[in-house]
Amino acid sequence: MRCPGQDSRYWKHDAIFDIKCPDCGTEIEFFKDQTTCKCKGCGKQVINPKMDFGCASYCQYAEQCMGELPPELLANRDDFLKDRVALKMKMHFRKDFKNVGQATKVSRFAAKIAPEEGANPAIVLCAAYLHNIGAKLAEKSETPVTSEDLEKEAVRLSSEIMEGLRAKPELTEQVLAILDHVFHPGQDENLDFKCVNDSINIYQMQIANKEEPFTQTGFDERLRNNFMTDSGRELAKKSIIIN
Repeated sequence: MRCPGQDSRYWKHDAIFDIKCPDCGTEIEFFKDQTTCKCKGCGKQVINPKMDFGCASYCQYAEQCMGELPPELLANRDDFLKDRVALKMKMHFRKDFKNVGQATKVSRFAAKIAPEEGANPAIVLCAAYLHNIGAKLAEKSETPVTSEDLEKEAVRLSSEIMEGLRAKPELTEQVLAILDHVFHPGQDENLDFKCVNDSINIYQMQIANKEEPFTQTGFDERLRNNFMTDSGRELAKKSIIIN
């Protein structure tokens, strides 16, 4: 069975349309199922602006369905993936708005730190969304749960989520490597881990500051000891108000 969005039997009057080449302004005619079209004016391969490529991040038949995907799209497939991971995280927690809020806020910090540091946004964002995915373990367990237990549960659940979304193995491996000791950072962590670490620290410091406001000295000490990136420190200064 062919995807209805690509099957001409389901097409309407707007299935063929014209756009202007973003480089030279020449009119380009697109069929809705074309991923790219070569401009007759300048020769540039132009991506179909009306095509929804979201499914390309998880569908195992993406290449067969859409043809040879353009390099620009292939570069963005990981970006589509992080949005799917965010959705899976919300589905997992359902009405547990506290944990959804934590993952969302940490991810927002990560989205600002990663590009400043030159880290891989897809790895950092996926790990940020999933860093506390094991939190429900504490609710189910009759005995005290350690941070190591939460890390193991996060790795287990995240592995299932990433596999279910058919993420690239190398990307999944790097995300799981971060989650494996996300609450126990070492001395020689890679850049992606550092960005996630600092994002979590900002969130935790915001919570702690509300419960017992920091002194400037205590705040500065945390910045020196707990943060791994300059961008993380700067964002912490902007995100946490010290009276």
